[in-house]
Amino acid sequence: MILTNIEQVPGKRIVRHLGLVNGNTVRAKHVGRDIMAGLKNLVGGELTGYTELLTESRDLATQRMVSEAEAMGANAVLNVRFSTSTISQGAAELMAYGTAVVIEDDL
Repeated sequence: MILTNIEQVPGKRIVRHLGLVNGNTVRAKHVGRDIMAGLKNLVGGELTGYTELLTESRDLATQRMVSEAEAMGANAVLNVRFSTSTISQGAAELMAYGTAVVIEDDL
């Protein structure tokens, strides 16, 4: 599966447009991560616990988007974007979305 954040894949031609696909996950903060983040706020630096949480969330949302695209018969997802939104205090949704297409080599 080709994933790209641009509208075309160089050297490839879109032969079928299958529509919007997305994948999402809603994650809550972890008490242990909150404690470490609070301590890190005192001294400064990266909040690695939250970085890991967001990386895992982005990967899962992307996997779910790819699964939806594959079920439609796509071999590429174009214009891939990520979005986040707050669901409740301490919980957020991360969504990956794009356009599922079938592409082939330009000949």
